[in-house]
Amino acid sequence: MAEEYDLVILGGGTGGYVAAIRAAQLGLKTAIVEKSKLGGTCLHKGCIPSKALLRSAEVFKTAKKSEEFGVTTGSVTLNFARVQKRKQDIVDTLYSGVQGLMKKNKIDIYEGFGRILGPSIFSPMPGTVSVEMNDGTDNPMLIPKNVIIATGSRPRSLPGLPFDGETILSSDDALALESLPASVIIVGGGVIGIEWASMLVDFGVKVTVLEYADRILPTEDMEISKEMERLLKKRGVEIITRAKVLAETVEKQNSSVTIQAETGEGQSTYKAEKLLVSIGRQANTEGIGLENTEIEVEKGTIAVNEFYQTKESHIYAIGDVIGGLQLAHVASHEGITAVNHLAGEEADPIDYTMVPKCIYSSPEAASVGLTEQEAKEQGYELKTGKFSFRAIGKALVYGESDGFVKIVADKETDDLLGVHMIGPHVTDMISEAGLARVLDAASWEVSHAIHPHPTLSEAIGEAALAVEGKAIHS
Repeated sequence: MAEEYDLVILGGGTGGYVAAIRAAQLGLKTAIVEKSKLGGTCLHKGCIPSKALLRSAEVFKTAKKSEEFGVTTGSVTLNFARVQKRKQDIVDTLYSGVQGLMKKNKIDIYEGFGRILGPSIFSPMPGTVSVEMNDGTDNPMLIPKNVIIATGSRPRSLPGLPFDGETILSSDDALALESLPASVIIVGGGVIGIEWASMLVDFGVKVTVLEYADRILPTEDMEISKEMERLLKKRGVEIITRAKVLAETVEKQNSSVTIQAETGEGQSTYKAEKLLVSIGRQANTEGIGLENTEIEVEKGTIAVNEFYQTKESHIYAIGDVIGGLQLAHVASHEGITAVNHLAGEEADPIDYTMVPKCIYSSPEAASVGLTEQEAKEQGYELKTGKFSFRAIGKALVYGESDGFVKIVADKETDDLLGVHMIGPHVTDMISEAGLARVLDAASWEVSHAIHPHPTLSEAIGEAALAVEGKAIHS
């Protein structure tokens, strides 16, 4: 069986299905090949399930301190099976929604594994897609004018420390836990590792984080990293930086695991019930037929131009498989840009310094643009403004007053170079800063926007005033 399409997309994750919808809007006959479930990692093994668990952890923590709010609840206990059921119910609801969007937009779905073929009787150019169907039916041949590779990524393992799903866990494995361990070692203090550390300590798990760099969240602004470390330690998380984990020392027992790490204080041994490896993600490039094309793979990811074209001009790639910012909202916008370009519509390259980044720990953190260190390295003369949530009435009302908003501005032009936040609900607040960056706003323009009182967003206005030393409440 051979079927012709304007566009075939390998992978139905956030980037893939959004690209498919945009293509359908432009009248392109479109198909998605997905070996698992539409929605991909974000919906089923990443963004959504992890945030559902984080929300349960937040409610549990709040319930335990409800007396501070004048609410007496008695003994508070955690039903982790119910936590997991709630998580799955949310995922199932959203999954149903994505399926509905595919039907609404008349997008064909092939449930199986797709491979790109070389030149053949079907096409003189590489790009025909053979699908190995999950149900074992005859493999269809899809003959597209264009292909988008959106095969995503998977958790990266540490050499010599493979995942076993029982004691040595990936984030995928951790999401499927049926019960909470009493203790866990997290290898990696990046975004995913810190979100897990925050969640698990709120659930009552003893958490140790081993980070190879000299600070956790090494890609965030230095002050954000320091504040996050301080607040996590205050809640009981043990954090060891400059820790080189020695994979060959791992020892697994029936109910525990030990591993050694070299630190500034020598070699130390760490023990816990589980070990969670969180050192980033690896692009899914294997087995999809890249060897049948001229597509280049550099450092494990597919090389593309600013419109996401590969060396084969009719084959595009987006999302985690091309590296860069491995974020769901980035993949979506990359998909839209790629489709606009292949369809001959106006397509503007993405400026990645405009992309908001969020960390859903407690406290939350969010940023857009350059860190103070990056701006200095790029030769800017800077002025900064910082404002604490401790002076914000709504933060005190909410009961979460740790953290701050920091603005990094160009001393010469006053343009916003970066905005960095740590504190309550900052992942919802960062979009204002993102819009300011898109509109090329100056700090004085942000300060002139009237922020309603009492709201957490007042901290943004005050930080903008602080850039010129004019903050009102400090």
